Amino acid sequence: MNEQTDKITKYKKPHQINIGMIIFGALFVYIVICLILYFNTKHLRGYEVKTGSLSEDNIYRGIALREEHVVNATAAGYIYYFVPEGTHVSTRDVVYALDSAGNLSDAVTYNTSTATLSNQDLNDLKGKLTTYQSYFGPHDFQTVYDLKKVLNSEIVNLSNKQVLNSLESMDSLSSGVTKYAAGASGDVAFYIDGYEDLKPEDITMDHFDETAYAETSYSGNSLVGNGDAVYKIIPNEDWSVVIHTSNAKAQELSEEGYVLVKFMKDQFKTYGKVKVLSSDADNDISFVQLTFSNSMVDYISDRFLDVELILEEKEGLKIPNSSIVEKNFFLIPKEYMVKGKGGKDGVMRQTFTEKNEQTTEFVTTTIYSEDKDKYYVDQDVLNAGDVIFLPDSTETFTVSEQASLVGVFNINKGYADFRKIIILYQNDDYAIVKSDTMYGLNNYDYIALDAATVKDDQFVYE
Repeated sequence: MNEQTDKITKYKKPHQINIGMIIFGALFVYIVICLILYFNTKHLRGYEVKTGSLSEDNIYRGIALREEHVVNATAAGYIYYFVPEGTHVSTRDVVYALDSAGNLSDAVTYNTSTATLSNQDLNDLKGKLTTYQSYFGPHDFQTVYDLKKVLNSEIVNLSNKQVLNSLESMDSLSSGVTKYAAGASGDVAFYIDGYEDLKPEDITMDHFDETAYAETSYSGNSLVGNGDAVYKIIPNEDWSVVIHTSNAKAQELSEEGYVLVKFMKDQFKTYGKVKVLSSDADNDISFVQLTFSNSMVDYISDRFLDVELILEEKEGLKIPNSSIVEKNFFLIPKEYMVKGKGGKDGVMRQTFTEKNEQTTEFVTTTIYSEDKDKYYVDQDVLNAGDVIFLPDSTETFTVSEQASLVGVFNINKGYADFRKIIILYQNDDYAIVKSDTMYGLNNYDYIALDAATVKDDQFVYE
């Protein structure tokens, strides 16, 4: 009996295509490709153009100039002033006295310690404190010392006035004391700094160096010598402030003629007449004189003043500076421009067939700007040396002349399209450009935020 061996053969199931896995795999590959393209593509960010304005930073440090006459002592002795700084004196008013014998020292000490202020004197001091308080800010602490100087001077001068009154009735004090009248009318100042004879047209940048500036102040009860300067007198209210600025700003101010000036010291505003003194093209510096005919005495103790020029805000389309680009174009005479199919602008360019026979072809060109007799056309469709024909004529023009335009890339249609702009005003971050111009921008247009990353006709990828 033959033994039969049972052989069991494993059944192999037929392979089945998993449609779900294929679809998932395809989607996965697609996503990976999209991610790779996304991270390797420069994305064009847009900016919506809107009407806006820019206020200018027009605060300048200026040099105050006046007609100043220095008065020198004609004898030696201890000096005592009888008027405060800024006082308007007439010819016969006593400004100071010289004590050659020292008789006034005790009298001044006594009057300083025992003097009482009248209601008028107190009101004057309160007025100065109120004025100071109105413009004092947390960043102006250094002006506290100026206030202290003013108040001390006021008190000493009030005391000295009483001494002057005493001189009229105390003959014992009069010995060795000589009183000096002003000799001329004007406002009195008690400091010398070497700028007294400085003319506006002679000012240089060195005069603005306050680290090299030196001022000598004069106060009472000090010893002076014969010929020493003791005070100066300003005979009239005509004065000026000289500032330095850019040549473009100087030209703008010159066109204004008069400009509203705010003095930062006390916020006082007045109009000044503008005069451009000189310009340095290499360093882009102009010196500008602002002339006034009032309020000189309020700043008689100041040589350097901070002033703000209040100009009208510039209004127009506000765009970021990063959107601005400069691009070159060919200049084509207007008479060479023709209309093609669909009313498209273009030129008839000379070309040659394979048999080297001369013929013409219509080339569509986009106009980006125009002047009196020429159009600005793109360099992407024409080349330097191309010959174009005057319509209905054998006269030709060789393309070569170029010029640049300042503009932005408009992305309204989903691709970058250059548009010319006219900049009205520009600061470090933004520019104000003219609206509704031919070939230009309009309100609510979208432009490329960063023009440096954009090429002509580039598609927009947000």
